[in-house]
Amino acid sequence: MRTYHLETPGTVEGITLRDTPGPPDPGPHDIVVRVHAVSLNKRDLLILNGTYPLKAAPGVTPVSDGAGEVVAAGERVTRFRTGDRVTSTYFPRWLDGRISPALIDQPGVTLPGMLAEYVRLDETAAVAAPDHLTWEEAACLPCAGVTAWNALTGAEPVLPGETVLTLGTGPLALFAVQFAKTLGARVVATTSSPEKAERLKSLGADHVLNHTENPTWSAAVRELTGGRGADLVVETGGPDTIEQSVRATALYGRIALVAANSPHKDAMQITTDALASSLLTMRRLFVGSRAHFEQMNRAISLHGIRPVIDRVFSYGSHEYGSHDSYDGVHAAYRHYASGAAFGKVVIRLA
Repeated sequence: MRTYHLETPGTVEGITLRDTPGPPDPGPHDIVVRVHAVSLNKRDLLILNGTYPLKAAPGVTPVSDGAGEVVAAGERVTRFRTGDRVTSTYFPRWLDGRISPALIDQPGVTLPGMLAEYVRLDETAAVAAPDHLTWEEAACLPCAGVTAWNALTGAEPVLPGETVLTLGTGPLALFAVQFAKTLGARVVATTSSPEKAERLKSLGADHVLNHTENPTWSAAVRELTGGRGADLVVETGGPDTIEQSVRATALYGRIALVAANSPHKDAMQITTDALASSLLTMRRLFVGSRAHFEQMNRAISLHGIRPVIDRVFSYGSHEYGSHDSYDGVHAAYRHYASGAAFGKVVIRLA
């Protein structure tokens, strides 16, 4: 079988293709999955560049997020059977409750990832894919989808009629807009592009603020909410936006802190003036458990939600420009790194 490996960190060309024996045989509690599609996340670029908090195993197979069909199952497997459609999980050992250091291993960095024709997973490390989603759509869920769901429903869940503020148009923010509307919230979103503003509205955003034209957008959020502020801010800008997010948050509001770093600032700074009149709660989160994933999938299935996909690249093809020498995998990484995508960047493997 064909499998990609991160041989030389720091460059897209360092992701190389190997022909290896396969498909693998399942252990007693394993499933073997024929991978149909994978999707990229920011963490995949950080791992490639060697700046992710976890160190990549030598020659690791990249990418955490993938979807495919079960083609073999071990003799003691009870969760799945041959022919089932499944997706990977971001933390294969984090099933429910709180995460601990013993559960921190992740595919694509410390564990083999999903960028391969076939992968072997412990049956507990997969979830059933929603029936109405394509392979490409299902591959978008494990990281950005689960993180957005956890931000909105973990700890103190969003209630109908509350206001949720989302920042930018990254895949996580787009999921947050969709989920917040499903939960009955009013959504205020920010972007710097009039074209993206219209797309945010089509996903359900009630108000969209241009943060370039209005750098003190927190005041506009308060104006839109009659002075109250946002009940929940899904904070994906980190140090670049945290001051405005605090100022935009309601007295007893919440901030779900997803991003804590920035290429522009090396510290998270909040002025005492911004905090002086606030009793907000800030919660740091990192994706979510398998239980979060399964809860999210029930909502996705019930409401027919579909992830936003920017572009699908095909394994082994040359489709990022007529003169490029790299295949669709390298092209997908380059497109994602450009920052131009609105939605998920997907690689079709089957």
